[in-house]
Amino acid sequence: MSRADLSFAPRLLPSPIAAAYLGVSETKLRTLGIPRRLLDGKKLYDRLTLDAYASGLPSEGEADEVKACDKAFGL
Repeated sequence: MSRADLSFAPRLLPSPIAAAYLGVSETKLRTLGIPRRLLDGKKLYDRLTLDAYASGLPSEGEADEVKACDKAFGL
């Protein structure tokens, strides 16, 4: 069975696929500090860790709202 035949997303991803999964370049991916898993000497990104990273990013307008709240409470 070839990779093209897979009907599911692999759990561990090499850098080019992990970058595409997040919608960033490989260079940007390396700067994000996302930890990798080691498997037979390969450094692979865990899809669940990538999902957690993406879920932790602020939504559009969210960062401004947090700053406004901080200002209201003098933080």
